[in-house]
Amino acid sequence: MKKLIKNIFKIFLLLLVAGIIFIAWANYSIKKDSDAHISYNIADVPQTKTALLLGTGKNLSNGQPNAYFYNRIQATADLFKSGKIQYVIVSGDNSQKDYNEPEDMQLTLMKYGIPQDKIFLDFAGFRTLDSVVRAKEIFGQTKLVIISQKFHNERAVFLAKQNGIQAFGFNAKDVNKYAGFKTNMREYLAKAKAYLDLILGVEPKFGGDKVLIP
Repeated sequence: MKKLIKNIFKIFLLLLVAGIIFIAWANYSIKKDSDAHISYNIADVPQTKTALLLGTGKNLSNGQPNAYFYNRIQATADLFKSGKIQYVIVSGDNSQKDYNEPEDMQLTLMKYGIPQDKIFLDFAGFRTLDSVVRAKEIFGQTKLVIISQKFHNERAVFLAKQNGIQAFGFNAKDVNKYAGFKTNMREYLAKAKAYLDLILGVEPKFGGDKVLIP
């Protein structure tokens, strides 16, 4: 019995070490692969018809405004007003009552000066993979500027490239390290899961009718 327990413990340790190595490798690989395709500077962004704005909640759980949300909105407005993009797909979660990321983003973008007819809503962007793949499969875009914070853009651009999309990430301003600590820690696991999704051939949760962007 003791020998069995010892062997199980060894297997557990081996799996733990393998998992840590995989997470570290996935994060390094994704960052390295996407580094040349993301930037904070508008001048670096290629002229592209459509941007994909990745969703997040307008407010935090304590009711305070979410800096991630407003920084992404500002980045999108700046990019649109610069003439680098013509249209925006806002993709996010709408799975719960009284929680609608795409509509919140649309209404806020309009307040920042982007016309409603330039904004397309994707209500099934439950994950980054869903948002990226649906931008191609539903909205017909094979070239995108993706807008989010740097840590998120690294993963999104990687996923886009792996799915046959020419993508460039425009980095919105980040939040301070203390406020973003949990998010940044979760991102280590999210990057590893992005690789697993590719290996396992995971597809978006929902399909839908094609949407034509002029």
